[in-house]
Amino acid sequence: MADDGGTVRVDSWIWSVRLTKTRSMAASACRGGHVRVNGERVKPAHPVRVGDQVRLRQAGRERVVVVSRVVRKRVGAPVAVECYVDNSPPPPPREAVAPAGRRDRGAGRPTKRDRREMERLRGLQDGPH
Repeated sequence: MADDGGTVRVDSWIWSVRLTKTRSMAASACRGGHVRVNGERVKPAHPVRVGDQVRLRQAGRERVVVVSRVVRKRVGAPVAVECYVDNSPPPPPREAVAPAGRRDRGAGRPTKRDRREMERLRGLQDGPH
């Protein structure tokens, strides 16, 4: 499972340590330019070794990890966190993300009055027409 002196494909390693859900998502992230190894954009087959810094952008957040162990197969979450050192910036606080307008469950479709109120709160409408 571990190859401390060897290398492994970057898309396979990202998937193995559970930074992405699937290997194809990891490969797509590489092809889309969302993965950098030691500061340079890489293709999915780029080799990573112990000590490399991997930057992965996903869902508006950047993960910065340093490879501490090379694994070829997907491992469990407790083992995965031992395979890298996480230097990622902290995620934004939950208050900073504006909550969307919520309706009570089972309240049905919003009425025209409800819709206008939601638009007014969101700032979509300039004023009364």
